[in-house]
Amino acid sequence: QVQLVESGGGLVQAGGSLRLSCAASGIPFSRSAVAWYRQAPNKDRLLVATLNTSGGPRYADSVRGRFSIYRDNAKHTVDLQMNSLKPEDTAVYYCGFARGGVWDLRGAYWGKGTLVIVSS
Repeated sequence: QVQLVESGGGLVQAGGSLRLSCAASGIPFSRSAVAWYRQAPNKDRLLVATLNTSGGPRYADSVRGRFSIYRDNAKHTVDLQMNSLKPEDTAVYYCGFARGGVWDLRGAYWGKGTLVIVSS
């Protein structure tokens, strides 16, 4: 049974940092591309970062240079380090796992999300 559990969200002041983590089980972790998405209130879910099983990470323009995605194949975790946070980063953040080594939304598995609030 696939289980993805995000943690690390919370309230932070603008300019601060948070590190989100996603623990995965029931998935062939090392063969799965991973991603972080976020959904602000009344907005669509948008891509934040992806990391395939080979190659480097990709980031949304809005977070490039501030956020970093990491995966630990031994611990089965995917982290999102978020620095220089802005109020517009406020959202529920979701981790996703693809069914293959290249990120693809179709058929992806999702966690329930963790809320990040950035105060001004």
